[in-house]
Amino acid sequence: MEIWINPACSKCRGALTLLDAEGADYTVRRYLEDVPGEDEIRAVLDRLGLEPWDITRTQEAAAKELGLKDWPREEGARDRWIAALAAHPKLIQRPIITADDGSALVARTEEAVREALSRSR
Repeated sequence: MEIWINPACSKCRGALTLLDAEGADYTVRRYLEDVPGEDEIRAVLDRLGLEPWDITRTQEAAAKELGLKDWPREEGARDRWIAALAAHPKLIQRPIITADDGSALVARTEEAVREALSRSR
C-alpha cells in the first residue's frame, strides 16, 4: 500500500499514526516533492472511481487563480483538470491510499484509513 501525503497536513499525519498503530506495511509518497504525472493521476482516479474535480482542493490559492470553480465538470474537460493537478499538486486532496487490492481511497477519516487497511490484508 502507498499513501500520498503532505507532511504539513493534519489528516495525513493522523492517517500515518493509525497505519503505524495497526502495524501496516506501507510506502510514503510526499506528492508535493515526488509529483505524480498526468498518467499516474489518471491511474489513481481509475482506482478511486472518481473524476479529477472530485479530488481537487478548490479552496487553495492556485485553484482560485486558475478559476477552477468555473471549469466544466464533464468528460470533455477531464484532461484539463488532470493537467492542472499535475502542474499544481497542492490541489490534490490528501491523503490518498492505494490499497493492495488495486483500489484506492481518499483517507481523510479514520474509517477510510481502516477501509484501506482491510483491503490490503
